[in-house]
Amino acid sequence: MHDAPPSTGGAILRRTTRRHRVRLVGSSALFCVHQFCETMVPVAIGLIIGRAVETGDVTAMIVSLLGLAGLFVVLSYAYRIGARIIVVAIEREAHLLRVEVAGRVLDPRGVQVDLGPGELLTVSTSDAEKTSWALDAIARVAAAVTALVVTAVALLVIDVPLGLAVVIGTPVLLLLLQLCAPFLTRAATDQQAEVARVSGLATDLVSGVRPLRGIGAEDVASRRFVQSSRRALAATMRLARGNSVYLGVSATVGALLSAAVAGTAGFLALEGRISVAELITVVGLAQFLIEPLSSLSRLPGFLAVIRGSADRLALVLGADPVVTSTGTRSPDTSSVGLDDLSYGTLAHLDLHLERGEIVGVVAYRPQDADALAAVLSGQVSPDDVTGRLTVGGVDVTELALPEVRRTVLVEPHTSDLFAGTVRSNIALDRGSDLDAAVTASAVTDIVAMHDGGLDHPVTDRGASLSGGQRQRVALARALAAQPPVLVLHDPTTAVDAVTEHAIATGIAGLRHDGDARTQTTVLITTSPALLAVTDRVVVLDEGQVATVGTHHGLAETDERYREAVLR
Repeated sequence: MHDAPPSTGGAILRRTTRRHRVRLVGSSALFCVHQFCETMVPVAIGLIIGRAVETGDVTAMIVSLLGLAGLFVVLSYAYRIGARIIVVAIEREAHLLRVEVAGRVLDPRGVQVDLGPGELLTVSTSDAEKTSWALDAIARVAAAVTALVVTAVALLVIDVPLGLAVVIGTPVLLLLLQLCAPFLTRAATDQQAEVARVSGLATDLVSGVRPLRGIGAEDVASRRFVQSSRRALAATMRLARGNSVYLGVSATVGALLSAAVAGTAGFLALEGRISVAELITVVGLAQFLIEPLSSLSRLPGFLAVIRGSADRLALVLGADPVVTSTGTRSPDTSSVGLDDLSYGTLAHLDLHLERGEIVGVVAYRPQDADALAAVLSGQVSPDDVTGRLTVGGVDVTELALPEVRRTVLVEPHTSDLFAGTVRSNIALDRGSDLDAAVTASAVTDIVAMHDGGLDHPVTDRGASLSGGQRQRVALARALAAQPPVLVLHDPTTAVDAVTEHAIATGIAGLRHDGDARTQTTVLITTSPALLAVTDRVVVLDEGQVATVGTHHGLAETDERYREAVLR
């Protein structure tokens, strides 16, 4: 039984510490040993001066130097081993978080989160890494506290007022600095959100640069990016100013506390209340005191970044799934039915797709086509849909979700390709015969164009291919899957008329040629070449079925259909 996914940043951080508690305890212990030895260095120097230098005892000097050397060996190895342990924990936690976010995003049930693809990428990379820093923060806080405690005890032994100055002054200093933490947390969260937003926009612009040039929208896209970049810059500057002021004040106060301790020690030495050796020890401790005070004073800003990233991770990991199907049945056939269904711009839509049909859907309003594709994809929340959607005569709420995904495949208008080869983007892990899918989707032109054929390299998001080539590879991938029900949303908008005709013939031949017509295909399009191979065409207007007929019949008798399709 798996634990429920964390829904808050605090829950994520608590889980992080729990699942790495062994390494965290071991690393913290070694860091504490390191800080203890660091603190003891000025104490040891004071003892050497008092018991060996002032007395001229050679034996004591040799023993003291050997002891000091041993102290340095222990502190050095304690830090090295402790750092290695905590780095392993940090990297493993970052990996676990990345995998968890990726799994949540790729969950077939979907995820209800208002973040774009670029922002989700930032969450799964940058925010996952920064959240794992919490382990390092805990270990270093333990070390800093150890240094302060040992310093205070040493000063109390030498002189009680000096020790009390550290015991009382340090908590007061940290409490005052902690008052700035909420501001830093808000600033860090805003900055990370704005940077993620502009990163996502940049990713989208780079992947869509060719279509933008095609419609002449470069200037509009550029202005949007500049505005988003300026907001990210402003948020970054606010965080930088806040951190600068905070660190400046904390460093100044910490230095003043250390100077006060050293100055008081000098005064006490002049009065003869402490020896020269003790004075040297106190001065060394006062100088060393700056390091743990600096570490603790930087903690609120550091934690603000960690908490901001953890909160953003929680947006994804704690988000509700879009679909919460608990059914167990399997569809018997590849028929699809929409009964009195309303979603988005669809209003009480009745549409039935029989097994073995190839049906064209022409939507006079593009938003109706988008809504229909979204409903058939199963990526919308049932709370947003009224009416009934059936597959094989069974309501989708009664079907097992893997069965729905296996039976109905919706290839969206814009599909992503992955870094690899043409073959890997079509076959993925199926290992099926690709020849028929490659031929039907006219990918043969791409194969013949390059020496590598199907093994021609493809860069991330298919950036090395043209828009039409990307469409054809994505179509081949959908055809190679051989789903019982295949829904294609404008699959040929970026190809020429000759290629489009070849693709239309290829789809019909691959999925509907022969007597055993068991597969169902839906073409949401206004392409006359694709509509010409359909058994019938369903026309949607105002979210409802306006008319039904054959492509040729509607083209001859329906003027509005003719204007929408034969342009």
